[in-house]
Amino acid sequence: MPLILLPAYAESIPNYNDPYAPIFTDKPVYTWTDKIKMTILAPSWNTDRNLIDSIGDSSTHPIIIGTSEHSLKSYRFTETDVNSGIFTAEVILTGFAHDANGDGDIDTMPRTTGNGPTSGFLEVDRDSSVTISFKFADGVVLVESVPVSWNVGTISFLKEIFLSDTSAMIRVIDPDMNLNPEALDHIQIQIFSDSDSAGIEIEGIETSETSGSFIGTVSLSQTSPSSGNRLYALPGDKITAKYDDYTLPKPFSKSDNMQIEDFAIVDSSIPPIERLTSLPITFSDSFANQLDSFSEDTQLQIVGTIQNNQEYNQKFVYLFQVKNADNSVESISWIQGELSSNQSLDVSQSWTPKKFGTYHIETFVWSSLNDPTPLSDLMNATIIVE
Repeated sequence: MPLILLPAYAESIPNYNDPYAPIFTDKPVYTWTDKIKMTILAPSWNTDRNLIDSIGDSSTHPIIIGTSEHSLKSYRFTETDVNSGIFTAEVILTGFAHDANGDGDIDTMPRTTGNGPTSGFLEVDRDSSVTISFKFADGVVLVESVPVSWNVGTISFLKEIFLSDTSAMIRVIDPDMNLNPEALDHIQIQIFSDSDSAGIEIEGIETSETSGSFIGTVSLSQTSPSSGNRLYALPGDKITAKYDDYTLPKPFSKSDNMQIEDFAIVDSSIPPIERLTSLPITFSDSFANQLDSFSEDTQLQIVGTIQNNQEYNQKFVYLFQVKNADNSVESISWIQGELSSNQSLDVSQSWTPKKFGTYHIETFVWSSLNDPTPLSDLMNATIIVE
């Protein structure tokens, strides 16, 4: 009978003379309540090519995960797949006893327990480090360390301008408030406006279990008082979002806190050019008698009329500009004010023509001198001075 040769496999053993088992973590820096995902590339510890192997949970070749004060000993890493030679494990950092949001209560559960690969909890301090050590052989210990640090939080509105009667969204990024890396955490955000300085407090909800990024939403109302997640704010108001950070890195002390804030503007949902109505320019003498003819060196009043088309007050600046026949500006002046809801107002400015000729009068209505956003159409008229 012919001889049939079948392939044979020998189980590999670690090469103690040439240790290779680099240790990796999923982040370069962690905060105090993070989840650390660890990977060890150890192909020589793939001792059974048909099974998922484990390393680290033996007394002769232990893996120790710890800080200078707390440690998990003989922590088990498991192979990602049969014959992969890649071993992984997770540990959740539990911080230390601390009030993380300023409400007077401790927000952490410090503890050190578990044997892996995903059951570990490790107590850590602020500004410390976590070390993963693997005793590859007698006298050969492979080590990787990663720092642990608090962070300064940030807060920002998702837009710079929000229309009235819509919703405003605020984002807070503070990895230190990811207190439970296996659930969505919540934080408190203070919101107030120029029209409601007391404001409200809303909840920011973490966008994912480990993001440390929180989104809060507040609805804006120009008719209803602030309540719940609704803020009373009129167009033109500045709205402010504040967040108190109680987990600050060095050189701050653990007891320090910082108020972080951002601003946005509330604008009307009515297009700016439609917010006020301007009526045609008229002319009168000092006794409010309408003029149809104009004389040199005789004072006249340029009269404009504006009406607020909105249900709330509107600040404005009304500009008068006089040009001669050569298109050169003879006079420019302005009046600032505020119109209440649906109010109509006559505005006037005196001007004395110095010589005869044709003059072009233009009027503009803007939000302010610093913000020349037109609130109504330009009005113009032409007069002849004799």
